[in-house]
Amino acid sequence: MSDRFARNIRAALGLVLVDRKLLNDKALEYYEKALEIKVKSLPQYHPSLATTYSNIGLVYHEKGEYDKALEYYEKAIEIQTKSLPQYHPSLATTYTNIGLVYNTKSEYDKALEYYEKAIEIQIKSLPPYHPSLATMYGNIGLVYNRKGEYDKALEYYEKAIEIQIKSLPQYHPSLATTYTNIGLVYHEKGEYDKALEYYEKALEIDMKSLPPYHPSLAAIYSNIGSVYNDKGEYDKALEYYEKALEIQMKSLLPYHPSLATIYSNIGSVYNHKGECDKALEYYEKALEIQMKFLPSYHPSLATTCRNIRLVYNRKESLRQLMA
Repeated sequence: MSDRFARNIRAALGLVLVDRKLLNDKALEYYEKALEIKVKSLPQYHPSLATTYSNIGLVYHEKGEYDKALEYYEKAIEIQTKSLPQYHPSLATTYTNIGLVYNTKSEYDKALEYYEKAIEIQIKSLPPYHPSLATMYGNIGLVYNRKGEYDKALEYYEKAIEIQIKSLPQYHPSLATTYTNIGLVYHEKGEYDKALEYYEKALEIDMKSLPPYHPSLAAIYSNIGSVYNDKGEYDKALEYYEKALEIQMKSLLPYHPSLATIYSNIGSVYNHKGECDKALEYYEKALEIQMKFLPSYHPSLATTCRNIRLVYNRKESLRQLMA
């Protein structure tokens, strides 16, 4: 691929990001105009004001301005607690949004605090097997997973899956997501066969519900490959990594960061197998992509360079032994 074409791809991606920023800025402009009108024409604690504050919070969250997002969500919650019934679903929505911001900020205990406020309302205001409950249990499970509290994560993911099995069609993508999340926890716990069991459930659903080259299929194949890699079953790992790579090459731009990840994973398998030249081939493909998209001091670049250096050192050691 020519450097010119690569530059064009980068430019196109840049335009997408610019367009997204412009849309957010335009949305913010209109929401602030709406807020100005509502502040002058509505009572101080009117629910419509809370809606606009929430919408502004959502835009700031999307823009990555998390403290500003929290500022507006807190304004919304102040109004809602004064103007709505104690267990109104809109309160749960705002608490959830605040939890999402804290989760993004890696402030996991704060995220749990707000998710638990939301789930308390949902339990009292929704039917027992409502999909929104499953979503909230999934959010809580994700936080516990990130905190490294794997048994608590499983507890909440299993609550989510119980509801989803009762409330969703058999091959709904949300079921696949929760099965994948459970698989990820078992993988982290080193329970590889349990991880594979849940990844296979997710894969079955994705194969029936998604187009054949959907990125989610690549992700699940990659997850399965990683389990086999950790089990030391390197040929099986390659089989699944190559399935993931095939999908990514058809569905992603040529220099997408996910391609770098899968090339690096394949390189690691060949390295474990002692096939140094194949390992270098894939590590160098990963490095080529990373050099086009990542800052020069990004940790992933350093990791790939270190992997390449280690393989060359290994090759040199082998050469000396055979000399």
